[in-house]
Amino acid sequence: MSKARLVRIYLMEAGDHLHALLEKLRSQETLRGVTVFRGIAGFGDSGKLHAASLVDLSLELPVVVEFFDTPQRVEQILAHLADDLPAGHVISWDVELND
Repeated sequence: MSKARLVRIYLMEAGDHLHALLEKLRSQETLRGVTVFRGIAGFGDSGKLHAASLVDLSLELPVVVEFFDTPQRVEQILAHLADDLPAGHVISWDVELND
């Protein structure tokens, strides 16, 4: 087993953050891959509930961007992204990879 660090970034689907982040991760950082999970409902600091319904498929739904790499590489990437992400929207923790 080898050590890695997993990162989750919480954003909203609408707005500039998601597309800019994905483009930067794709073109400027060398990662094994990135996954984006789309939430069906959620709320943040404002307390406003954002939810999907059958009538209205909102673009204001929560999304989670997730990736992993070596702890050193993740620290470098997060340093590069620090100015582009909302404060308090990034979490990370150490994991083990089954090689």
